[in-house]
Amino acid sequence: MGASVSPILVAGAGIIGTTIAYALQRRGETVVLIDRNQPGRGASFGNMASIAVTEFMPASRPGIWAQMPKWLLDREGPVRIRPTYMPKLVPWFLRFLAASRPSKLRELETAGAALCGRVPEDLGALLSETGLQHMLSAEGCLSLYADEAEFRADRDHIEILERFGSRHQVLRGDAIRDLEPALTNTIDKAVLFPDNRSISDPYKLVVALVEAFQALGGTVVRGDVVAFEQNETGIISALRLKDGRRVEADRVVLAAGAYTAGLSAKLGEPIPLETERGYSTQIMAPGISMRHSIIWPARAFMVTPTAGGIRVGGTVEMAGLEAPPDYRRAKVLVKRAKEALPDLKVDEASEWMGHRPALADTVPVMGPSAKHRNVFYATGHGHLGLTYAATTGRLIADLITGAKPPIDMKPYRVDRF
Repeated sequence: MGASVSPILVAGAGIIGTTIAYALQRRGETVVLIDRNQPGRGASFGNMASIAVTEFMPASRPGIWAQMPKWLLDREGPVRIRPTYMPKLVPWFLRFLAASRPSKLRELETAGAALCGRVPEDLGALLSETGLQHMLSAEGCLSLYADEAEFRADRDHIEILERFGSRHQVLRGDAIRDLEPALTNTIDKAVLFPDNRSISDPYKLVVALVEAFQALGGTVVRGDVVAFEQNETGIISALRLKDGRRVEADRVVLAAGAYTAGLSAKLGEPIPLETERGYSTQIMAPGISMRHSIIWPARAFMVTPTAGGIRVGGTVEMAGLEAPPDYRRAKVLVKRAKEALPDLKVDEASEWMGHRPALADTVPVMGPSAKHRNVFYATGHGHLGLTYAATTGRLIADLITGAKPPIDMKPYRVDRF
């Protein structure tokens, strides 16, 4: 399908929408990228900068269920639900429960692994095309365990990786400190994931991709999409912005992260999307150096060298899109990071909260609308937006331009719920 008079409109200028817009523009389409904010200022701004190709397993697996009651009762636990928001979460949690059936888990693992299996090739191609190879680290990620009990508690994760052939190496004692001298000597065991690389600055990556998109002739519009216009045949012909502007469309891609649910509902196609609010602290004078990112599953935090310093993040807070941030969550994560990195200084630090678009089955929605033949969705990437971005751009561009995607797209369809 070639370029048309009216452009393809991509709503959402985070890493997902920006990558889709770039991929389409590079194939000769005419694309307009629209966002209420400046590109990259949403969930893409303060994420953990991780290309986490080993983290495709569903959150509803038994190891998570076993720990959920303890987490929910702990005010400083890795999962926090604001009591006033609990009633709104009931339908989402019922879907989460349905996603925990053994047969369903295997299906979801396969869908996630299919995406992660494409990431090295697709991300490598994207960074090479745009001259951004330097933004991808050479080092992997270390998963930390204080003792054998913690390691056993995470064993289902390791077994899934072994089943899908993901590279990993179990380390003990001094071998761990040889890789990261700043780590505490109380860590008994670690697993090195060499393919879980990181990005030197995820926000700057979005900005650079927008510049590459514009250099190819793409257009960026700042505006808040509030309505859709349909022609007499039911085709979406234009988007209406909050300030009254009207932008004509040949095709539409909705990639607005956690805000996509509101847009899809306007099209009569509600997506059961929630926001997992994540917190991070960017420390610019940490007093230590790190080569690898680290994650401590039992403490539910991650630390990544990125954006000119060290970033500490993690946690899940379910409180919707409107509640104000609770930065106590960020402070708890820093406190736990100092257990792993005892010499960590928290100087020149800034706290951040972002909205991760979360589906109960942990598999994103990517593909055409079931109701409007010129509308496509790309949302629900959860903790893996940065990881899946290049692959999502490739897949959505394939679908829109009539190319055959390299994987089966049925698991990601919007009408699967």
